[in-house]
Amino acid sequence: MAENLRTTKLKDGTGIPNITDGTTWSGLTSAAYCWYNNEAATYKNLYGALYNWYTVKTGKLCPEGWHVPSDADWSTLSAYLGGESVAGGKMKSVTGWLSPNTSATNESGFSALPGGFRNGSGYFFWIGEYGDWWSSPENSPTDAWYRRLSYYSGNLGSSSSSTEIGFSVRCVRD
Repeated sequence: MAENLRTTKLKDGTGIPNITDGTTWSGLTSAAYCWYNNEAATYKNLYGALYNWYTVKTGKLCPEGWHVPSDADWSTLSAYLGGESVAGGKMKSVTGWLSPNTSATNESGFSALPGGFRNGSGYFFWIGEYGDWWSSPENSPTDAWYRRLSYYSGNLGSSSSSTEIGFSVRCVRD
């Protein structure tokens, strides 16, 4: 996909709860999504939704014939683009990031935009600065893998974070 997911339903038609309250978000152990700063009108179309790990873990977030990329999928993309040290720049949109938007060329067509994230306490951070996307599978019962792009680097980073965090999602074809 060339944009962040913004679905509000799982592929079986089940609605995903839109959790706007930070305290409620912080205690969740079930599927949820939100829009950055709870402002769909401002952020939905450009940045997509932020999903907690429990939504990804359902295995039903992406449309039929698609899936949340595994760490191997991300590694394959990174290697194809020349390695982690340069892949990020080739994935980032040339607009929509704070300056300096280091190395951004979007030559991959990934069109990455910095949708920020929602932390485990329910607060929003770093729109315009960071783009974070969930990866599968989980790292442990309480944290999962994700990939990160930043405005100040051409690197494609990898780390794990709490399953309560809200990150963007991209889907890849099966």
